[in-house]
Amino acid sequence: MAYTVAKMAEISGVSVRTLHWYDEVGLLRPAYHGPNGYRYYEEEQLLLLQQILFFRELGFELKQIRKVLGRSDFDKMAALSSHRKILVKNLENARKLIKTIDNTIEHLKGTKKMKEKDLFSGFSKKQQAEYEKQIIERFGAQGKAHIEESKRRAAKWTEGDMEAVKREFSAICHELVRLMEKGAVPSAKEVQAEVAKHFAWLSKFWTPDKESYAGHGKFIAESELRKGYEVFHARLPEFISEAIQVFATKMN
Repeated sequence: MAYTVAKMAEISGVSVRTLHWYDEVGLLRPAYHGPNGYRYYEEEQLLLLQQILFFRELGFELKQIRKVLGRSDFDKMAALSSHRKILVKNLENARKLIKTIDNTIEHLKGTKKMKEKDLFSGFSKKQQAEYEKQIIERFGAQGKAHIEESKRRAAKWTEGDMEAVKREFSAICHELVRLMEKGAVPSAKEVQAEVAKHFAWLSKFWTPDKESYAGHGKFIAESELRKGYEVFHARLPEFISEAIQVFATKMN
C-alpha cells in the first residue's frame, strides 16, 4: 500500500514539512514519485521512519541517525531490541524521579522527612554530560567556552532568576507556535520579533554572535535540544531553526 506525504504525516504525527526535510537531507526518501511529482511511501519507509523516531527519542542527532541507518549491516530487529533495553532503563529512571517527586511533596507537607541527598535521586548527570559533549563535538573550543560561560552565569542566579528565565522561554515558544499555526512563515515580521526575544533570552546564558546564533539554530533542529521545543509543538524545532537563519543573516 502506498501513502502520500500527507497520509504519512497523519499516521506518524511527523509534520509534512519535516518529512520533506528528511527527504532533502537524505534521511528518509519516498518509495517513489508519482507522475504528478508527489512523494509516495510504502511499508519499508514507515518502518524506517519508526527507527528515525526511536533514535531521535533516544537523543541521537540526525546526522548520526543517517550514518547508522545507512550502514549495509543495519539490522532492524537488533536495533529494536537495543531500543527496548534503553527505554526500559529510562523507564526505571523515570520511576525513580516520580518517587523523588512524591517524597518531596510529602517532605514539604511535613509528613515525611527527606535527607538532602535524596532530593536529587534519579537525576542524570550522564545525560547532561552527553549533551555538553555533543556541543563540543559540533562547535569545538567555541562550544566549550559557551558551556563554561553559561555555567558561570547560572551559578549566580537565584531561584527567582531561574523561574523568570523559564517563563520567558515558555512565552516565546507559545507565541511562535501561535504564529506558526496561524500560517506565518519564518521570515514574517511578527516571527522575527519573537526570534529577537529568543536571541536576547539566549544571551543571558552566553554571548552569541551572527555565526554562533545561526549554528545554534541548526543545533536546535538536529540534536536532542529539539526536545525542549517539541514540548510546545512537534514542528517548532524546524520552524524556529529556519527563523533563526533569517534573523542571523540580518545581524551585523
